[in-house]
Amino acid sequence: MESVIKETPSEVPPNDAPLKETAVEQSASNDVPDQEKAGEEYAYLERNEFTSEIYKIEVKNMGYFGIGEFKKLLKNTLKLDMTKIKSPTRKEFAFVCFRTQEDQQRALETLNGYKWKGRVLKALAAKASADPLQKKRAAEGATDGKPKRQRTAVEATCPLAGITYDDQLKQKSEEMSTLLKKYTQELRKINPQAKPHLDSFKFNEVLPSPTVNGYRNKNEFTVGKNSEGEVVVGFRLGSYSDGSVEVAEVQDLPHLPDQAKWAAQSFQKLVRQSKFQPFNPDGNVGHFRQLMVRCSSATGELMLVAGIYSSNLSEDEQQELKQELKSFYEHASEQDDATFKCTSLYYQDVKHREAGQMVNPVDHILGTTHITDTIQGLQFRISPLAFFQINTEGANVLYQQAIDLVAPTKDTTMLDICCGTGTIALAFAKHCKRVLGVEIVPDAIKDAQFNAEANGITNCKFFTGNADDFIKSMVREAMYEQEPGKPVDLIAVVDPPRAGLHNRSIAAIRSASAINRLVYVSCNPHSAKRNFIELARPESKHYKGEPFYPKSAVAVDMFPHTTHTELVILFEREAKTKTDENAPPAAAAEATDAVEATTESLKTEAKTNANIETNTADAAVDTETGTLPIA
Repeated sequence: MESVIKETPSEVPPNDAPLKETAVEQSASNDVPDQEKAGEEYAYLERNEFTSEIYKIEVKNMGYFGIGEFKKLLKNTLKLDMTKIKSPTRKEFAFVCFRTQEDQQRALETLNGYKWKGRVLKALAAKASADPLQKKRAAEGATDGKPKRQRTAVEATCPLAGITYDDQLKQKSEEMSTLLKKYTQELRKINPQAKPHLDSFKFNEVLPSPTVNGYRNKNEFTVGKNSEGEVVVGFRLGSYSDGSVEVAEVQDLPHLPDQAKWAAQSFQKLVRQSKFQPFNPDGNVGHFRQLMVRCSSATGELMLVAGIYSSNLSEDEQQELKQELKSFYEHASEQDDATFKCTSLYYQDVKHREAGQMVNPVDHILGTTHITDTIQGLQFRISPLAFFQINTEGANVLYQQAIDLVAPTKDTTMLDICCGTGTIALAFAKHCKRVLGVEIVPDAIKDAQFNAEANGITNCKFFTGNADDFIKSMVREAMYEQEPGKPVDLIAVVDPPRAGLHNRSIAAIRSASAINRLVYVSCNPHSAKRNFIELARPESKHYKGEPFYPKSAVAVDMFPHTTHTELVILFEREAKTKTDENAPPAAAAEATDAVEATTESLKTEAKTNANIETNTADAAVDTETGTLPIA
């Protein structure tokens, strides 16, 4: 699953700054850096949206720790109002950010000398992270060497476009096979009882996408400037943390449909002729920041969401800009080069989010409020912020594979966790007795309910909320409606964002003994590997309930020309097992130690892989079938 909306702080200096730059201790007064520094690497601190970087502390002498445990200590036990935790690879210290000096001072007084896990913590004020763009410029100015060649848009977003599609599938199959082998090897060490299950675990090679070119139905473009200083609507060639703000046009990218390319060009024309300026992350100045494009191959509809940085705009100026957008696209189809038409237009206020804000709000200004697309013969209404698979034809293959793996019957109740607009739930509905879905985005649930009604599906029910909180209640509802005397057939399907499920969701699934089969759909298997381990690790205080063991897996190439692959794994839970009487007494303790160490390493690896992949698919974004033994 893709993220619901692109994280706008990705262009904000402190969020992307390397942790090693923050290890320098700050003076006791914790003053903002002086004016000379503020003019360069620390100028961003003068803007009030970055106060959390000013009021930061470093906590030392922590030894081994888990982020979840440390966060619980800060928020629940000590009641500290922190904004974020920065954890380096070495789990011996961490940085904690606060919004005010009062909050920072209280944290220093509370944490310094506090005893936690047998250690006495040391807390001290820490300097803000340096602006990576200004730091890179300073470094380049201090050397006589030539700057590195900038990547092209194709290299940045479609790194596999230079090889044949058959070779792309072969490379992805080998990558998935290697990842799953590594996973099963780690699981053998963590849970010896998994061995007989892993011996029979099979991976079916990557299935091709029915559409190889022009398949993306959703794209998020950045407004910026190219190497010649021209205003461009396209993709960033690097990340701010790497010191890059250059934007390249998208006309040569093979994975974009013509509708999306026209949308980028038309918006580029609008920005170039407007009195309002393109946004510049170097100083957070300007207004036009991004453009999200959603298009439907089934209906030809085209939705545009213009992202505007409004911190430096008055209310009257915002209204003027909205009117400019509306007027331009009302008449865009009348222009000579107009090959497409904007059918739905939104204005999105994209700026630094307030505490607790999940998404940037949108305001409908022209055309219809939704677009419609088709998967598995079903019609789906899509709102601007809702999740929908970015490869519509690939989703037909993906969902059919999920249905075939779990093989539901008319007695099956299915839980759709992270259900989005209900695509998976409604695809499963005709094979099941009942489907219950949960999603955190309210508009997506409205779409799901509408889609169920529009398709004449009556055996689905959807909930708005965090999956962590709703899994148990959905299980209870499914059990309550179970006919007396009939065996329970309760399955779960999860299709989470790139980072995977929170461990609370895994714990809730594990503790729901009625769930015996689970299908995990992952658009980032490297990050999801942590969840795979959590599902199959031995029962413990935190993960109650028998483990889920992997039975079979298949991958679908939802993202041709990129390095990404969608992976589907079927997990099954077997009846409660007996303790191995022949195992030595220390085996359980050793296994527990191995679980903790491996889980932590997986979290670190997932974080690293996520950072690497951001520079490729996230900039844009995301043969025959054989059977290969995994273990």
